[in-house]
Amino acid sequence: MAVEGITEGVRSLTVEGEPAPAGGGEGQRRAAGSSNRIQVSNTKKPLFFYVNLAKRYMQQHGDVELSALGMAIATVVTVAEILKNNGFAVEKKIRTSTVEINDESRVRPLQKAKIEIVLGKSDTFDELMAAAAEEREAAEAEEQA
Repeated sequence: MAVEGITEGVRSLTVEGEPAPAGGGEGQRRAAGSSNRIQVSNTKKPLFFYVNLAKRYMQQHGDVELSALGMAIATVVTVAEILKNNGFAVEKKIRTSTVEINDESRVRPLQKAKIEIVLGKSDTFDELMAAAAEEREAAEAEEQA
């Protein structure tokens, strides 16, 4: 079916100058050269899964690269805007391109839009994360009481 061909094409994508993927799947870490990349899907995970994953990656690496193809681009932009508007991240770089995906059911390769957004930790990131952790602990303590 066409969907499997597109999915397989997306999994096998590599960007010039980067190592080949260590394992397929969205939201997973890549090979050592880009362990802070999140490939976003608009169908597989809820929006705030990516928001929270991006926060975790920024804690570990200092920055995060959000990447998406086609219809998932709107999801990536929304995740980036949520992080920026809530003071967690600052925009470092945005790259757009078009990639060709080979599909056996089509004669010509399929053209897909691609976006990559690199976000870095804001100056207040650590304070905001500490405050959120305190709120969670207080809520858990309240639940148990």
